Amino acid sequence: MDREQRRRDWERASEPYLLAASLLFLASYAVQVLIPGLSPGWHAFWSLVSFVTWGLFVAEYLARLVFSDDRKRFVRTRWLDLLVIVLPLLRPLRLIETHDRMQRRRAHPRLALEARVMAYTGLAALLLGFAASLAVYHDERYAPGSTVRTFGDAVWWACSTLTTTGYGDVTPITPRGRVTGAVLMVLGVALVGAVVGSFSSWLLRRFRQEGET
Repeated sequence: MDREQRRRDWERASEPYLLAASLLFLASYAVQVLIPGLSPGWHAFWSLVSFVTWGLFVAEYLARLVFSDDRKRFVRTRWLDLLVIVLPLLRPLRLIETHDRMQRRRAHPRLALEARVMAYTGLAALLLGFAASLAVYHDERYAPGSTVRTFGDAVWWACSTLTTTGYGDVTPITPRGRVTGAVLMVLGVALVGAVVGSFSSWLLRRFRQEGET
């Protein structure tokens, strides 16, 4: 069995575990942020869950790197996998990546290309918005002069940032909060552009088909 085949077998075998790890990581992060009064025991438990799930992400990435024939090409083409490991804000994206991998194994995907793009980008926007809301709420809620006092404020900020509206009534003031905002702005432009572009492509294809008939 060659290395590439072993890598593909490893990816298939690890898919359900990665999906569970992604859900657990998001749940542990949410619990630690939204319930600040956790007992020391529960806080240690959820911190351990976050650490173990992060360790699974690292181990899975390294295993695929070892099994790959061209490791330099693997690092270049799978840069998002490495970025997800480094930046906690992006780790919920593993849910989408793992689900996409599982769907690509089907001989006939359930959704057309444009529909898959819109579904995945919409899900990515929801997950990123939720994760960014948690991150900003965690960094901003106790900062002097902050306008993010509740989780609802953080969700409102994430929605206006993702959609590039930017009302300015709720803004982060801490360094980490602003870095989170900058990342969300860039990703928001990309996600909105992907949804609009895919929807426009779908409309043009439908009009072309109706014109031909």
